Amino acid sequence: MTLNIDGKPCNTDPEGYLKEIDAWTPAVAHAMAVHDDVTLTEAHWEVIHFLRGYYYEYGIAPSVRVLVRAVGERLGPDKAKSAYLYRLFPEGPARQACRYAGLPKPTGCV
Repeated sequence: MTLNIDGKPCNTDPEGYLKEIDAWTPAVAHAMAVHDDVTLTEAHWEVIHFLRGYYYEYGIAPSVRVLVRAVGERLGPDKAKSAYLYRLFPEGPARQACRYAGLPKPTGCV
């Protein structure tokens, strides 16, 4: 899939993950969400920015279990529930949120 972001092509793999992490911008996340018929809210952006920070700190995208625990520690216990994350990212919080964040497909996602 190729996204057209601000008049420039942005290449993804067949599953929609960016081929180049440095190509990510908020406009990329927005275009991916529009493609999925998702409206990004402040809650989505919290998770997206958290994932990008986590990736740059640890060099890997977290699994769902790690994501739930880390979100709870950093964003508050009311958000430390997989159901909360699945409401935001119905295709799967690790898979869909990482895609929107411009990160590689998380380890363990099939």
